[in-house]
Amino acid sequence: MLGANSAIKDAPGLGQRTHSGFWETRIAPCFDKYSWVLCLGLVGVACARIISTYSALSLTTDEPTHFVCGLEYLAKHVYRIDLQHAPLSLIMLALGPYLLGARPLVPLPGPNGEGLSIIAQTGHVDRTIFLMRLGNLPFFLLACLVVCGWSWHMFGRRVAVLATGLFTLLPAVLADAGLATTDMALGANVGAAFLALILWAENPSPLRALLMGLFTALACLSRFTALGYLPSAGCLALACYLAIRWPGWRGLWMLTKQRAPAFALAAAAAALLIWAGYWFSVGGFYSHRFGKVIGLPAPEFFEGIRTALEHNRYGHGSFLLGEFNRHGWWYYFPVALMVKTPIAFLILVGVGTIICLRKRARPGYLVPLAFSLGILLPAMRSQIDIGIRHVEPVWIGLSIIAALGLEQLLQWRRRGIIFALMGGALVAWMVISVAVHHPDYLAYFNGFAGDKPERILVDSNYDWGQDLKLLAKRLHKLGVKEVSLATVDGVGNSFPKRYDYLESWYGLPHPKLADTCTPAPGWNVVSTTVEQSLSRWPESGFYRGSQMSKPWYEQIAPTERLSGLHLYNIPPGMKLGGENCRQH
Repeated sequence: MLGANSAIKDAPGLGQRTHSGFWETRIAPCFDKYSWVLCLGLVGVACARIISTYSALSLTTDEPTHFVCGLEYLAKHVYRIDLQHAPLSLIMLALGPYLLGARPLVPLPGPNGEGLSIIAQTGHVDRTIFLMRLGNLPFFLLACLVVCGWSWHMFGRRVAVLATGLFTLLPAVLADAGLATTDMALGANVGAAFLALILWAENPSPLRALLMGLFTALACLSRFTALGYLPSAGCLALACYLAIRWPGWRGLWMLTKQRAPAFALAAAAAALLIWAGYWFSVGGFYSHRFGKVIGLPAPEFFEGIRTALEHNRYGHGSFLLGEFNRHGWWYYFPVALMVKTPIAFLILVGVGTIICLRKRARPGYLVPLAFSLGILLPAMRSQIDIGIRHVEPVWIGLSIIAALGLEQLLQWRRRGIIFALMGGALVAWMVISVAVHHPDYLAYFNGFAGDKPERILVDSNYDWGQDLKLLAKRLHKLGVKEVSLATVDGVGNSFPKRYDYLESWYGLPHPKLADTCTPAPGWNVVSTTVEQSLSRWPESGFYRGSQMSKPWYEQIAPTERLSGLHLYNIPPGMKLGGENCRQH
């Protein structure tokens, strides 16, 4: 960690190659000469792919609420609606519509309804949603810059090109960057804060301390989980360094003493910027520990942390491997990574991990591993298991590890052409497997998930309401005039104008509520999230009751599948359903 850069650059076989082969003579010189052009081109292609999804996908469940929170911040200079989510990304999501005249309305029942009404009253629904999602693109660009800068700084420009390319091919990254949500901001700013920490550890100058303070503040203002991820990743990186290059207790004390002033400067800068993020507000915060109200700067920040911790303590309805649980599973995120990551990428991560461990004498190689584990280990203790998006920063570390694995495949001397072809085949496999899911990268699963991935994961991993525009196109092609829906979407099941919006915004043919107990004749559409999860969650409007008999959609096979939606064409007179079923 400390001085890791010099250790990498001076290492034989990295800065100066000792052998020649297909990689050294054909590929590496091109990377050396055109590295910036290649990186910018890869990022540009990914941006084009992301932007093309804005108009193709419908609103997901969280987007309207995020939008109205950010709009309140910009228009009223307060932040009160949803304190559990930090404001930075929500501000960016609302900025475009705000500049074009969108303003908060008289509050409606629930922020979701208010957000939908504001979008409707702009008169340009598609444009407003486009601008909301465009506000997330700067965070994707920052994440790409972190991947490129980190790998370039520690491993050279060749690895930087490979890491940037792999990162821009990840379906989870493309999906999260294309929605008006908080996940991409978390990933980008946690990665930037960690990289700033590494640079500061190498040279604790005031400028690098201020840079660390800036990105630490931005990470905390992106999502409160950064408060767990950053210390965990930083401590693991420090432990790796000390295990390899133990300076002795006296040396450790001197290193700490030298860096203490700059660290204090970074902490002060981060605290000031977080306060600025809440408009320098001052107010009362009720402390349960002391049993009284305490006057604090940015009380919304501390209330948001408290609310998030309470949410985690209470748990959240989650689904994994056919089971429903309010308090999650420790293995949720490892399983999600195994089925939501391209297999070719997983192979490269495996090779890269071996390379990092073999070269562990150079601390820089262990830093990406420490970062990735620093994200996963705290997340595995969470009781809110509703999406792989909650570990968004992990893709930065894994992309660098995979790039080291790919470079090793390409440069191995013996049978070099065979390994080069193997590396090229893995990249081609990854490109094709991800491209066929365009524009619905959110619904991506690899081959390990089989043909029924809804038995493993649902919710924001698969079916988050993003497919209703694609559904409308398919139904019109089938000539459907009316459809019954049991789906999750950004409009919400309790909103009074839900079906008007679904028809006018997405073009769905005369939608109405589907009965999850007994299907209506004709076309019925049931989302996998309703089938697998919400039907078992008592707080859900799709709950079937405590004595759950086998629902009708488990008694027959769907007529068609459209990503996370199951389409059933029920003939007149067909009797399906069971006893002891009720729908709220």
